[in-house]
Amino acid sequence: MNKRTRKRPRAGLTTLAALTALTTAACSTTHDPNDEPPTPRTRPTTSHHPAPGPPSPSAADGTDVSACADADCEITVTKPVTLHFPAQGGSGRATLSVTEVGPYKIEYEVKAGNNRSKGGATGPGQGCLTYLRAHGSGNSCGPLAPTRPSPQPDAVVIQATTSADGPALLRIVSS
Repeated sequence: MNKRTRKRPRAGLTTLAALTALTTAACSTTHDPNDEPPTPRTRPTTSHHPAPGPPSPSAADGTDVSACADADCEITVTKPVTLHFPAQGGSGRATLSVTEVGPYKIEYEVKAGNNRSKGGATGPGQGCLTYLRAHGSGNSCGPLAPTRPSPQPDAVVIQATTSADGPALLRIVSS
């Protein structure tokens, strides 16, 4: 045999021995006798609990509907309720009737003189803004920022927002 043939088997055996040692080292585990046993993995339970939604809205005037008598309030509404406050432009009194409140839901109607407006929102982070003016009203419903609306010239602004567990936040702002 020539030298070249003799070296190949040795190189192959050396490589095989090195790979065996590396494989054995990579696959083996050592435990210190003082180590705690591994925590067994458990399967999730079959019952599913939904993640909690945002907390109920906190209102500056609590649930006191009489705080809205001056068209400037922030209350939590948990059930249908009717509020009365001054309408803008000397058109008498306005009536706001919340007709439905529930998880992620609010519906209401506003009457002021000959003006009538209905609003309703369903879903997380949803709500409505209603603008009452002496010569008309208007609504805008959809995603709302959780901040108090700004007063508008010659208008009463009503903001109604939903919450996960039922209560709605109602804000009335006048100029």
